[in-house]
Amino acid sequence: MAKVLFEWDYSSYPGAKAYPNLFKPIQIGNIIVPNRIKYAATEDNLNDHNGFITDADVAYMRSRAQGVVGGLCFMQGVYMDEKRQGQGYVGQAACWDDKYIAGLKRIADAIHGERAVAGFQLMDCGRVGAVEVDSGHGPSTVPQRLRIFKPMFEMTNQEVKEMVKQHVDAARRGIEAGFDVMEISGIVGYLISNFLSSYTNRRTDEYGGDIRGRCQAMVEIIQGVKEVCGPDVPVGIRLCSDELLDDVKGNTPEESMMTYKIAEEAGADYISCTLGWQESIYPVISRDIPQGNWLHLAKRAKENVKIPIQMAYRLFTPDKPNKAIGDGELDIWEMCRSMIADPHMPRKVLEGREDEIRHCVACNLCLARLFRDAPMTCYINPLCAHEHDDRYYPHPVDEGAKKEVMIVGAGPAGLECAYVAAKRGHEVHVYDKREELGGTVLEASRSPYGDEELMTCPGYQKKMCELAGVNFHLGTEVTDEMIQDVLPDTVVLATGPVYSKITAKGGDSGRIVNVLDVLSGRETVGENVIVWGNRKPGIGVALYLAKQGKKVTIVGKEKSAGFDINPSFKWRYMIYMKQNGVTAYNDCDIEEINDGEVIIKTYDGYRLPVKCDTIVVSEREANDSLKSIVQEEGIEFFVIGDALVPRNMSSAVHDGYRIGLRI
Repeated sequence: MAKVLFEWDYSSYPGAKAYPNLFKPIQIGNIIVPNRIKYAATEDNLNDHNGFITDADVAYMRSRAQGVVGGLCFMQGVYMDEKRQGQGYVGQAACWDDKYIAGLKRIADAIHGERAVAGFQLMDCGRVGAVEVDSGHGPSTVPQRLRIFKPMFEMTNQEVKEMVKQHVDAARRGIEAGFDVMEISGIVGYLISNFLSSYTNRRTDEYGGDIRGRCQAMVEIIQGVKEVCGPDVPVGIRLCSDELLDDVKGNTPEESMMTYKIAEEAGADYISCTLGWQESIYPVISRDIPQGNWLHLAKRAKENVKIPIQMAYRLFTPDKPNKAIGDGELDIWEMCRSMIADPHMPRKVLEGREDEIRHCVACNLCLARLFRDAPMTCYINPLCAHEHDDRYYPHPVDEGAKKEVMIVGAGPAGLECAYVAAKRGHEVHVYDKREELGGTVLEASRSPYGDEELMTCPGYQKKMCELAGVNFHLGTEVTDEMIQDVLPDTVVLATGPVYSKITAKGGDSGRIVNVLDVLSGRETVGENVIVWGNRKPGIGVALYLAKQGKKVTIVGKEKSAGFDINPSFKWRYMIYMKQNGVTAYNDCDIEEINDGEVIIKTYDGYRLPVKCDTIVVSEREANDSLKSIVQEEGIEFFVIGDALVPRNMSSAVHDGYRIGLRI
C-alpha cells in the first residue's frame, strides 16, 4: 500500500479552488505526494569546493521546501566520482564517500522540517563536467563545441561499469541521509545523455550501437539504483524528449521517445521531460520562447509511457500546468528558475496571493553565474543565495530611529527601496513625474522577443509597496524647492539616467530623438535609422524598429554589442540582430552629422558614411540632478540605479534592496 509521508489539506485555500489539478495528490512508486508541484534539482554553487554542504545551501533549500507546500523538493545533483571528472560546478555537492552523508542529511532534514518530500539527484556532468580537473570522461571522444568545457576522453568498458556502481553507491548514501525520492539526471549533455545520444556515443561495444545499446548504461543505473532503494523509495530519471542536435546528428525525436520507453521498462517510476542540450543552437528557456511552448512534448511523452511525466521549461504561471494536468498531458509541474526568483511562488498560488509573486524574467543570469564558477544569484531576487544571512532581511527599526524617506523615481530601483524601507517601519513617500509606476521599464518592455515580461518586476514591487504602506505622489516632479519645503530625513535619488548629448560636428542640426520617446510612440523615425549606443537599450530599440521594416544601424563605444547582457542570453540578441538586418559598428562613435548621412569613426581612425535620416540616442550617463540641494541641506541621501551608474534592471533592483536595508 502506498505511503503518505505528510498530510496536507488544501480544501480551504483559494488556490486549490482556482487550480484544483495542481493541489491534488499523486502516487509515485509507493509514496503519495500531496500535490503536483516540484522544485526541480538546480545547481547553486553554494557548497564548498570539496563538495561539503554549507549553511547557505541548507537555508536555500529550506526556503524552497517552504514554497512547495507539501510537494516535491529536490536538492541539487551530486557528483559521485573521487577523480571529480563528473563534477560540473565548483560548488556542487559531492557524494563519493560516506563522509558526505551527514551534510546531505542536513538538507533532507530541512526539507522534512517544512513537511515536503525530499528528493535526491545523482548527476555525473559528463561533457559539462571536469570543472576542477584537466579532462573529463564520456562514451566516446567527441570534440567540444563550447570552448568553456574541457576535453572528454573515451571511457573503457570497466570505467563504464565503475560509473554505474558510483551511481548505486551514491544512491545508498542518499537513502542513509534520509531522502524520500531518488532521481537520475540524464539531460542537457550530462553523462547519461552522452551515452544515449548518437552525437556523442560512437561506441561499438555493449554500451553503444543502436538506441538500445546506447541505453544500456542507463538501464544498468536504473536497475542498480532501484535495487538499493527498495520498494519504498521511488526512482525517477530526467531525460531529453528532443535533443535539438539535428545539426550534429543527435537523436531523432523517435529515438528520444525510445529512451523513455526503455527507462520505463528498466523500472523508472517517473520521467522528468526536458529538451535541448548546452550545445544546442536553438533556444529553450530564454524569454523569447513563449510560455507553455514545450507542453506538446510532455503530451507526446504521456502518449509513449504510462509512468508520471513532469516538466518545467517556460511554465511560469499556474494556469498552463493546471490545464495540462487536467487534460491528461502532464502530471507534475516542475519549477527551477521560477522558484529561484520567488521561492514561495507555489505557496502564494495556493493562498490566492498571485499578485505577490516575484516572477522570473527568463534572463538566465543564474545560469551565467554557474558556468562562470560563481555562486548563484538572481536578476530580480536580491535575497537569493543569502537566505542564511540575517543581514539580508528587512528587520524593523527602533521607534526612535524611524525616518521620513523621500524616494525620487518610481522605477525598479526606487520601488524596491521603497517597500523594503517601509517594511522596516520608515514613513516612505515615492515621487515620480509620470502618472504610472515602472520608470524606464515601461519603455523597455515594448522591445520585442519577450521583453513584455519585464513588467512583472514593477508589478510585484507595486503590490509590495501597497502592502507596506508606501505613499505615492505620481505626476509630481520633485524640485529643489520641494525638497527644501519637505525636508525629509532621507532622500533616495532613483531618477534614472540622463541621455547623452551628441557632440559630433552637426549634432545640433540633425534629426535626433530619445530612445524612450521612440519606444513609447511619442516620436516617429525615418526609414534609415542610427541607434547611438550598443548596450541593451540600444539593441532593444534597434530590434523594435527593424521589425517595423526600418533599416537600422547601431553605433556604440563598447567593444561588443550587448556588453550589459549576461552571456547566456546575449547570443540570442546577436542572432536576432542578424536576422532583422541590423548592422552594428562596435568600438566606434559618431564623428559628423550631415544632411541624410552620418560619418562614423572607427576605433582605429577609419571614417565610414552611413545613410541616415534619424538618430536615436540610447547612450546614458549618471544623473546628478537634485544632488546638490540635498547636500546643501545636510540631508542623508543615497543615489541608486541608473542615476548612480547606468546599468540594467537587475542592478537597479539590487541597489534598491540594499539601500532599503541601510536607511
